[in-house]
Amino acid sequence: MRLSFPGKLILGLQHTVAMFGATVLMPLLTGLNPSIALFSAGVGTLLFHIITQGQVPVFLGSSFAFIAPILVAKNAGFSLSAITGSIAVAGLVYILFSLLAWGLGYSKIKKLFPPIVTGPVIIVIGLSLAPVAIKMADKNWDLTLITLGVAVLSVVFCRGIFKIIPILLAVSTGYLTALFLGRVDITPLREAAWFGIPSFTAPSFEWDAIFLIAPVALVTVMEHIGDILTNGRVVGKDFFRKPGLQRTLLGDGVASSLSGLVGGPVLTTYAENTGVLAITRVYDPAILRISAIFAILLGLSPKVAALLKTLPSGVLGGISILLFGMIASIGIRTLAESEIDFVHPRNLIIVSIILVFGLGGVSLNFGELMSTHHHAFSFELNSMALATLAGILLNLLLPQPKEASNS
Repeated sequence: MRLSFPGKLILGLQHTVAMFGATVLMPLLTGLNPSIALFSAGVGTLLFHIITQGQVPVFLGSSFAFIAPILVAKNAGFSLSAITGSIAVAGLVYILFSLLAWGLGYSKIKKLFPPIVTGPVIIVIGLSLAPVAIKMADKNWDLTLITLGVAVLSVVFCRGIFKIIPILLAVSTGYLTALFLGRVDITPLREAAWFGIPSFTAPSFEWDAIFLIAPVALVTVMEHIGDILTNGRVVGKDFFRKPGLQRTLLGDGVASSLSGLVGGPVLTTYAENTGVLAITRVYDPAILRISAIFAILLGLSPKVAALLKTLPSGVLGGISILLFGMIASIGIRTLAESEIDFVHPRNLIIVSIILVFGLGGVSLNFGELMSTHHHAFSFELNSMALATLAGILLNLLLPQPKEASNS
């Protein structure tokens, strides 16, 4: 379908709606400024697209992986400026890994991520987010089912522009329903100003805070790799080859560092927006750049941001159920299309361990890395990172089936 500019604007707004809830929720939970988070997400996404030569349809939003270390840092007495300075340093970890990816080259990187690894990792990315969607839907199932139903009906039965804006249609319907039922508090909307520059925070750099927060980027680098794999599977392109994993890591790192320098969170590729791509089948990266501009405007408009903040959790839950489920389905499709032989125990073992590690909530704590007068530091790999690492190692170490070449 050839889209007009107004059509692209509508699709860009749809991506903005999809990313908004998570991008704002993370700073609300950690004490960061939501307006700065939106502004940083928009600017960071545009930087990512510049560095990746405009080829990857990705939106960068607030990373949830950093919630725990930021809260620990706050409880330990670190200032907001020290925390955001550590976030800027976390972005440098991505940049170091981009240099590593550049040194290894495409063929070696690709060997680490065959379908037997990428398929179940993508499934884990989608299903691990399922509890988030259900929690938002809990006690709001009427709004959730209405929103989900409109999205499904739009995808299946609508034609033309309405077929590719199911998220926007569903959210609008759910919101209007909530307004009619009197379940939306519009007080924040009335009180918010139309325009306002966010109160940017200048960073400071304290080694204690840096060693507490920055190492988490070792985990989110693994998540980045999984998300880029997923995005490529949805679009039908190999982004590891072109523009290259080194460019996507560099884009994420530069965006995160600049976000930290102005008081924003670490940025990461968003599965919600990949889910929108899977549903609409419109993969034009320019639409994600339009969405980034909307995010910047939201960061500069407390009034518009307040409108989106009033979205009921049930509405967000209904959309999230569909988006996260679509991600998991892409993983299943990856396994199916690669025609992996599951009669062979090797393949069953690799997929089984990835799924259990990824969905079971397992984590590995490496203990105290350094002790200071503030507190002891520890480093923990979460289930997503462990599942990815386990899949990579098992695929390299276990003997290949003699007759199989694609597993």
